[in-house]
Amino acid sequence: MTMTSEMQFTGRPAAARATGLRNRWVQIAIGIVCMGLVANLQYAWTLFVNPIDAKHHWGLPAIQLAFSVFIVVETWLVPVEGWLVDKFGPRPIIAAGGILAALGWVLDAHAASLPVLYFAAAITGIGAGCVYGTCVGNALKWFPDRRGLAAGLTAAGYGSGAALSVIPVAQMIQSSGYENAFLSFGLFQGACIFILALFIVRPQPPKGAAATPRHVTSKVDYTAGQMLRTPVFWLIYVMFVAVATGGLMAAAQIGPIATEYGIAALPVSLAGLTLPLLTMALSINNLCNGFTRPVCGFIADRIGRENIMFVVYIGEGLALLGLMAFGHHPVAFMVFSALVFVFWGEIFSGFPALCADTFGAGHATGNAGTLYTAKGTAALLVPLASLVSAGGHWNRVFIAAAAISIATGVTAKLVLAPLRRRTIARANEALGLSQ
Repeated sequence: MTMTSEMQFTGRPAAARATGLRNRWVQIAIGIVCMGLVANLQYAWTLFVNPIDAKHHWGLPAIQLAFSVFIVVETWLVPVEGWLVDKFGPRPIIAAGGILAALGWVLDAHAASLPVLYFAAAITGIGAGCVYGTCVGNALKWFPDRRGLAAGLTAAGYGSGAALSVIPVAQMIQSSGYENAFLSFGLFQGACIFILALFIVRPQPPKGAAATPRHVTSKVDYTAGQMLRTPVFWLIYVMFVAVATGGLMAAAQIGPIATEYGIAALPVSLAGLTLPLLTMALSINNLCNGFTRPVCGFIADRIGRENIMFVVYIGEGLALLGLMAFGHHPVAFMVFSALVFVFWGEIFSGFPALCADTFGAGHATGNAGTLYTAKGTAALLVPLASLVSAGGHWNRVFIAAAAISIATGVTAKLVLAPLRRRTIARANEALGLSQ
């Protein structure tokens, strides 16, 4: 463990005063756009599930396994991609991510068998991980003084980016077939990411310290190996898995749920726009999912990570129960599905910032990437939701996910907070530092 560089200086970070491409706000803006462009790989997937099944009759559980393959590969390889970023810089990794994202959707367009569909999911997963892990890691390094806000803004690009394109994707699937949608959007998104990667700049070591933190923050840098040997990391990891499960289930299954409830195709009018209920709900959900990330990150920077987790994870559990109880009504379905994403989105700003707060910023990309594999672990449970709910038994899934989310919120407040304070205090004292 080493003393983190951000605490060796005084004054505002020099990166905040830089101009041009080396201005940290410019860099985070580029990262946000890249994240938005890669978001469809996950959040538009549910639009393709039923059309794929209608053509090939593979069954929903088999098709949804591709979603799990995507999430597992996207997340579990992020530590490796983080190591490559530290070695070669962010630019080539994001560029490679754009190429792979495009290639994966081109393969999806031509997939005539389940193995090809799974292989395409793995390729897109690698591409998405390259973009996601690099952009979040960059944000944490560029903004040592506003980690929650920076991680939230960057993750918001991924959360709400699909909201801008889910309507044209749905329309293209309807008018031209899902194959054409895969091909057209895959090539466009990949090309844009590749071009934007050329303007990404490696984060500069801060010349000034962060503002005095309002909550417990480590002054010590852990390597990934050192981090993995701490009990607090594994508690954080299990909590990430627990909360991610409910949201991933909703992201993957919201289309089949709406179809089974018989409301997916109902016309809904909002702000002068009339769309099928499922398409409208997906757009609203993605906006909520993105909006909450910087908002929760901003609040957590001030009141503490565990305090915001306590509120939002209990809120997610209640929203899942509301969707179960009232989701057959079209308006209630839209409201409660949106609330699920409002509360769930916090994990993508809260956990990266929590990781950097606890284990330092020196290895933030690799450490946050290691923690991000929890999303892949949670994704393994998504196909189980299809099996457990067979025959219309969605209540079982909702109740289990809600109970886990509420329990995790309580754990954040009563168990994680004191354990993290003790861990940080011991590490700081071992190097003769004080909080």
